[in-house]
Amino acid sequence: MRPTATLRCCALLLVLSQLGLPVRADDWPQWMGPQRDGVWRETGIVEAFPKDGPPVRWRVKIGGGYAGPAVVGDRVFVTDKLLPTGATNPNNPFERGRQAATERVLCLNDADGSVVWKHEYSCPYTVSYPAGPRTTPVVRDDRVYTLGSEGHLLCLNAQDGTVVWSKNFKEEYGRRTTPVWGYSANPLLDGDRLICLVGGEGTTVVAFHKDTGKELWRALDSTDRHGPGYGSPIIVEAGGQRQLIVWHPSAVSSLDPTTGKVFWNQPFDVKEGLTVATPRVSGDKLFVSAFYDGSLLLKLDATKPAASVVWRRHGQNERLTDALHCLISTPVIDNGHIYGACSYGEFRCLDLATGDRKWSTFQPTSGESLRWGTAFIVKHEDRYFLFSEKGDLIVAKLSPPPTRNSAEPTCLSPPARPNAATSSGPTPPSPTVPYTPATTRKSFPCRWRRSRTPEDLSPRGWGRASSPAPRGVIARMLGARRLDPSHTPHTRELHGCWRSRRMSARGRPPGSPQRRRISSSEKGDKSLSETRPAATG
Repeated sequence: MRPTATLRCCALLLVLSQLGLPVRADDWPQWMGPQRDGVWRETGIVEAFPKDGPPVRWRVKIGGGYAGPAVVGDRVFVTDKLLPTGATNPNNPFERGRQAATERVLCLNDADGSVVWKHEYSCPYTVSYPAGPRTTPVVRDDRVYTLGSEGHLLCLNAQDGTVVWSKNFKEEYGRRTTPVWGYSANPLLDGDRLICLVGGEGTTVVAFHKDTGKELWRALDSTDRHGPGYGSPIIVEAGGQRQLIVWHPSAVSSLDPTTGKVFWNQPFDVKEGLTVATPRVSGDKLFVSAFYDGSLLLKLDATKPAASVVWRRHGQNERLTDALHCLISTPVIDNGHIYGACSYGEFRCLDLATGDRKWSTFQPTSGESLRWGTAFIVKHEDRYFLFSEKGDLIVAKLSPPPTRNSAEPTCLSPPARPNAATSSGPTPPSPTVPYTPATTRKSFPCRWRRSRTPEDLSPRGWGRASSPAPRGVIARMLGARRLDPSHTPHTRELHGCWRSRRMSARGRPPGSPQRRRISSSEKGDKSLSETRPAATG
């Protein structure tokens, strides 16, 4: 992204259930879903989109931000930021200052988008890229946990929004400044522990009791301007232990989630603190990838909490890359291969064992070489929903190239886009993408559009969208989009789409109503928007 560009966040909630079919609808109560692995396990989902897309059931305008929504039962939880009347975000998003603002936590009725309750608090912004909150709410039982950009951690009653307890990371943990790009690590709820990345001497990771907010333990140091970094912690089971994996700017660390005891540290210094993508695990392999510093694959010991390096690869710089240099979106590992967006938008397939590139394309991201071009990925059964840099929703099957004697479909070169660059780095001899028949492509953000050319509907077609957030699943995908500087990145809109007609005893589809989308349209309930007009985009 160019430094003069501004950012707008979009998150999409879609109901893609087949009408009339029994559906097991899942909640999406936190970052990357129920199991925090980016997998949508709901059944009965359509194989192709309707011709004109699902009709909108409701739409509600909300404020700016990068935070995805959470959906539990018949409630949608999302956070946003509002500016005072007449105020604007800086033209240069890198700029840091002090800006009066209000952060909000909204609870919406899943049936019609009406506001059930809202909690708001004064939150002057000092971060770079100050569009709004970064983290997805965490919902369990009758509690909602949120973390704002400036370090306001809240535990709210899910029924009425009253504050149960709260923390202010900067005030209570002695940080003079907020991390450059704000608090972005999604809190992790593990048993009675709410585990957060705070930052400071001995407080990179802090666990709080979920009911009272009492600190239970703290661990690790991170005292530079990026604090604990920006990546979200996960829990894995390996070596006979449950291990809390934290990727911070100086290392990948493993801790006991119960006590905070450090099991092991693997040094991995990351330039500019860009530990953004969530670590991924496949079997005994643990993978992380950074914008400037490339990729690191670790092998988790089978007998004790320990790890060893399998390979580490990085290019000459952010353009001449090797393996994968991720920034915002989290890659996936499937059947011995890694899929993800590299530094300048090139979507790549890597061999997990070696890091060697198998194929690459710009089609599911920015369509051309573009700094920080990206696509957010959610797996559903044997296919993937991808939300692209251009606001496209893509249904695709991802696979490595077929072997010479296999029965796999023939590799086809992806349809060319005008002015598309060939690569952001060294490219293997055959930069083709293996497609399989009949996928679908639709575009938005403000409306569904027909594909521009027949090629756009080609096998394993790449399409566009906000976040493939199924209601039983809100696939949380941070939609950081490049916009003209003249656009105003303050207002989003929450959309609802059609749902299954099979109703539960409560008068809605079993497990949940429909998905919602946050976009930049001006239409909607102005009572939820900023008082000043916002530009459409």
